[in-house]
Amino acid sequence: MKKIITSLFLLAIGFTQANAQIDAYKGKDDLRYQIGASFQKWGTGIVTSLDYGVGPSFSIGAQAGYILGVKKFTGVDKPGFGDRFDLKAKFNANLGSVIGLPSNIDVYPGLNLGLKNFGGHVGGRVFFAKGFGLFAEAQFPIARYNADAIGYERLNNQFTVNAGVAFDLSK
Repeated sequence: MKKIITSLFLLAIGFTQANAQIDAYKGKDDLRYQIGASFQKWGTGIVTSLDYGVGPSFSIGAQAGYILGVKKFTGVDKPGFGDRFDLKAKFNANLGSVIGLPSNIDVYPGLNLGLKNFGGHVGGRVFFAKGFGLFAEAQFPIARYNADAIGYERLNNQFTVNAGVAFDLSK
C-alpha cells in the first residue's frame, strides 16, 4: 500500500511540474470556485466558496457551509438549519507567486467574517489542468460571537478542515 501511495504522490508531483504553465492565481479578475467536504469535531459537511481577485496578490470571496452528519449531544434535540448552516465573507492574501511557487500552486492565508464567528484560515490549491484542481484549507475561530455556546451552538464555531476540488472560472 505504501508503494502505491508513494507512486501516486510522485506521479502527481511530476504531473504538477509538467503543467506549471497553468495558473492557480492570476491576479485581478481571477475567479475561483471550490466545493468540498468539511471536517470538524462534532460533524462533517459540505462547503463551497467563490474567490475573486482584486489585485496581484489579494482576493475577496464568500463561503457557505452546511453540516450534514452531526454527532449527538446528550439531552439536546436534533440541530436545526440555523445550527448547521454558516455563511462567511473572506479576504485572502494569495502568496504563491510572491514566495516563488510554480504558477499552478497557490497558498493563501486570510481572514473570514461569518454568521458564527470572526476567524482566520490558511489554505492551498494546485491546478492539474486548465480549470481543474484540488484545494485544502484549515479554518479557526479568533472571536466567537457566543463565547458561552452550548450543544449544537458550537457547530460551525470550531477548528475545521476543508478539502475538495477547485475550478477556474476566469475567461
